[in-house]
Amino acid sequence: MNLPDPVTWAIPLFGVFVVAEMLRARHVGDVTYEAKDAAASMTMGFGNTVAKLLTGGLAVALIAYVHQFRLFDIGYAAWAFVVCFFLEDLSYYWFHRISHERRWFWASHVVHHTSQHYNLSTALRQTWTGSIGGTFIFWLPMAWIGFPPLMIAFFSGLSLVYQFWIHTEAIDRMGPLEWVLNTPSHHRVHHATNPRYLDSNYAGVLIIWDRMFGTFVEETKEDKPIYGVVSNIHTFNPFRIAFHEWIGMVRDVGQAKTWRERLNFAFGPPGWSPDGSRPTSASLKAAWRAKQQQELH
Repeated sequence: MNLPDPVTWAIPLFGVFVVAEMLRARHVGDVTYEAKDAAASMTMGFGNTVAKLLTGGLAVALIAYVHQFRLFDIGYAAWAFVVCFFLEDLSYYWFHRISHERRWFWASHVVHHTSQHYNLSTALRQTWTGSIGGTFIFWLPMAWIGFPPLMIAFFSGLSLVYQFWIHTEAIDRMGPLEWVLNTPSHHRVHHATNPRYLDSNYAGVLIIWDRMFGTFVEETKEDKPIYGVVSNIHTFNPFRIAFHEWIGMVRDVGQAKTWRERLNFAFGPPGWSPDGSRPTSASLKAAWRAKQQQELH
């Protein structure tokens, strides 16, 4: 069965909606755009497309290789599409969560969080190093179970297309849909650097995974999201955006004194340091909770 690439079909619509939101930002003012920031995001999106053409074959080859040893011949039955949708979304949740919890994967994913604005152009700010960083490994179990690689790729593409529209401040709460779907409100929380919101709402399409695994945090009017990363890089240079964390990680590993330090610099939480002098999400959240407790007493 030939399945289309949803992202390729959606690219022209991405451009139309970004322009429309830019016009809304000018005339309504409930969305913020900065020309250099939006240009950087779109450059990163273009670079992501080129990178996939150059390095995406590695992911395709390894997924196809694993599929040769599949446990079941699932094929393209109607029930398989339903199950594949849920399993792909669950795989995305764990990819996304671990990409925030382990520096090796964060080095690729941090690109998406470097904008200090939150608008539709931010959705296009994508990594150039995902394939060579091995992020595709989170989908290998599906291929091993027996889901066709094309089916996995199709739902992965649909997930990315879905996530485009939730990168906006123009849409508030969405009623009962907030319980099931990833929405702009939920994803604003994910992009926020406020200690209350750090490392939460990893959902792709369904927010149910965050609710199940204890990573769901609701947006509050009293704590407006502040976007970016904990230590903002303050650049619009696409090459610095793409590679700054890899460079920092290599430098830290090279300066480490023991193998334990080297492993933690590469695979520990982002911000890990031997003496605890650098902030991590966990330390920032702990300090915030302690402050909240003090204020209550």
